[in-house]
Amino acid sequence: MTEQAEPGSFRDPSGLLFTRDGILYRQVNKSYASHYDSLIDSGLYENLINAGKLVRHEEADQNLQASDSAYKIIRPELIPFISYPYEWCFSQLKDAALLTLDIQNQAMECGMTLKDCSAYNVQWLRGKPILIDTLSFETYEQGRPWAAYRQFCRHFLAPLALMSRKDIRLGGLSKLHIDGVPLDLADRLLGIRSRTSLSLYLHIHLHAKAQEKYEDKPVDPKTLKVSRMALLGLVDSLTGSVKRLKWKPTGTEWANYYSFTNYTDETFEYKKATVAQMLRASKPKQVWDLGANTGMFSRLASKMGIPVVSFDVDPAAVEKNYLEMRESTDKYLLPLVLDLTNPSGGVGWANEERMSVSDRGPTDTAMALALVHHLAISNNVPLLKIAEFLAGICESLIIEFVPKEDSQVQRLLASREDVFPNYHQPGFEQSFAEYFVIESRREIKGSKRILYHMRRVR
Repeated sequence: MTEQAEPGSFRDPSGLLFTRDGILYRQVNKSYASHYDSLIDSGLYENLINAGKLVRHEEADQNLQASDSAYKIIRPELIPFISYPYEWCFSQLKDAALLTLDIQNQAMECGMTLKDCSAYNVQWLRGKPILIDTLSFETYEQGRPWAAYRQFCRHFLAPLALMSRKDIRLGGLSKLHIDGVPLDLADRLLGIRSRTSLSLYLHIHLHAKAQEKYEDKPVDPKTLKVSRMALLGLVDSLTGSVKRLKWKPTGTEWANYYSFTNYTDETFEYKKATVAQMLRASKPKQVWDLGANTGMFSRLASKMGIPVVSFDVDPAAVEKNYLEMRESTDKYLLPLVLDLTNPSGGVGWANEERMSVSDRGPTDTAMALALVHHLAISNNVPLLKIAEFLAGICESLIIEFVPKEDSQVQRLLASREDVFPNYHQPGFEQSFAEYFVIESRREIKGSKRILYHMRRVR
């Protein structure tokens, strides 16, 4: 039997994640036994499972334990794709925050509380946010302050406030600060105008000042008594704070991309039909749509019941994609923000705590539609490098080549010198032949664009 510890779980003294023979397990340590039993016996686990708010698990054979400290071994339901807060759009982070607060309220009703509020404990399953950390709960002690308050503010409230009130791109700070945006940094970035919001003033500005004042001072627990009513009031205040934060996805170039294409309606429908045909030929169990924009082509796969990760660099496009997914209750689509020229790398301890995008693959099929010209011409990435990267993340590839004659490429070349002598169909096919074989090739009617279905060379 082969066993491997999951590097993202080493900080938790309550248990650990590990795989054995390719199956994911979670060990519940003896030190957490009473809290685990309370989670089950109180009815909280069943309530959250029935509401689709906590990942389901089954108890496994105790002999599978990874160490002698094991109390239980559980086998959690698998998440199709692990994503991270710095890859979420605004409404994804907001929905994850509201789920966390709702779970805290339900925990209090059952005599328990969340001991941590890490945004990394939330993932997406069947189109909805879900808590994946079964060991996040502990028995509530009357009068004890909420230990997870600061973490919630750092992981959720601070980045949401910055994205809403300053700049949507500040969501990327979560990549630099793996334990959430420092409150003193959020305080300075938000500035004095945000202090007119009572909730932000209390939970970020005053919270930052208190943290600075008392961080290195010993605290007498007897002076920090917080009643149950006050704790519920705190959660209610945070809920209102999060709900009031809004962001409208406007003002970016690609969020309205499909309104400005050079396709006729007939050409566009032909492209959709061809991509759908190539998807059926590929028979994937999972699809990554790279440069998905608002997810129009991602939905060709999700409507077939195929899990799709829908990546785009534009936060406004991803926001629109997510809102449409949420409205339609699409169970197979996951929109994420990703810059392919600087994709999410391994971060955290030893660069292994949070996986790179490549390490979360390979996927069965990748789609790269109307993307190559942006990488090759706007970002000077050679075609051979693009082919090499795509070969590392997928088995099968549906890709579109957009020639220089196309108006979209001409638009990119309008403000720069054409230094791309090999950017043509033969050069494209020659570069990709290093890593892929062409299964089919279809010229998109009414345009000079070409769709390819390729398979990676074994």
